[in-house]
Order: sequence, then C-alpha cells, then structure tokens
Amino acid sequence: MLEPPVFVTSRLIVRLLSQQDVSSVLEYYKENRAFLEPFEPVRPRNFYMKDFWAQQIEKSLIEFGYDRSLRLFIFNQEEPKKVIGTANFTQMVQGVSYSCSLGYSLAKKAQGNGYMSEALQPGIQYLFEGLNLHRINANYMPHNRRSASVLKKLGFVIEGYARDYLLINGKWEDHILTSLVNSDWKSDIR
Repeated sequence: MLEPPVFVTSRLIVRLLSQQDVSSVLEYYKENRAFLEPFEPVRPRNFYMKDFWAQQIEKSLIEFGYDRSLRLFIFNQEEPKKVIGTANFTQMVQGVSYSCSLGYSLAKKAQGNGYMSEALQPGIQYLFEGLNLHRINANYMPHNRRSASVLKKLGFVIEGYARDYLLINGKWEDHILTSLVNSDWKSDIR
C-alpha cells in the first residue's frame, strides 16, 4: 500500500486525518456547521460524535489503500493541529475513465485568503502524476461564486448544467458541472 501523502505548501499542511485529529475535525464541523449547511448534504445524527469520526478515519485509510478516495484535510502551518478545511477526491475509477470527483469546504474564518486553491494544487498534481488519473470532476451550485472562482483559477472547464443534481441540505439543487483533464496522461496499457 502507498504511504498516504502529506502536502506542505507555503502556508498549509494538507493530509489525511489520523486518530489524533478526531477532536480537531469535530471542532471544525461544529464551529462551521451553520456556514457549511447550505452547501452540504444533511448529516447523520452521529456526524458530530467522536465514534463517527474515529470510524471515518479508518474508512478513509482503507479507501486510500484501495485507490478509491483521497480524503484530505487542510491545516494552517501556524496552527498545525486545527482543521480549517477539507479536500475530498472520491469515486476514483481506473480502467475506462481514470477519473474522480472533487468536493471541498473551508472554514468561514479562512475564506478569502486563497487557501483552497493552494490546498488543491498539490492534490491535483498527485492524482495526475502519482495515480495517473485522467480527469477530475467538480460541481458547484450556480450561486456559489467562491467555488466557481476556485475551480476557474485551477483550470477547471465548465461542461454543463445539471438540474436537481444533488440533494443538498435536504433540497435538490442545480449544479454547474466542471472538469479538469490531465493533458499529460499516459496509458498504462502496453
């Protein structure tokens, strides 16, 4: 199994969680609950409990080991134990599409500093160069201008508009569909 990556940028540390991070991830979600709710699915009742996150951390490591996901969390180097965001590359598929889906969130207090694009760049590079993925799909609700800006800055291209695409905060929401394609993808078929 590959060793889970740790990305260090000029201001951030981006990595998978360990069991020592349970309290920090809970604090992140509790502190940002009202801010994130309009952009996320309804959470299960136990989402804000330690047992839930202890299991999620184990699940994330297993999924990473099987090339199914890379669930990263963002930490500011100045406070390396405090979660300030997430960057989840999920639904990884090899074979015919060599693709994944991207979802992310950032603490309300961390908005407007360029953290998300800084955090996503090394993850994208790792997926394209290290895991040889061809495509990353990312979607955002039409009114989420910050998300649109992040994706545009990273080179994602709008591909379409999907009505009632995802169940967000208990309501079906339209989404703008985007993707980023690895122009240096190399076939592993000989």
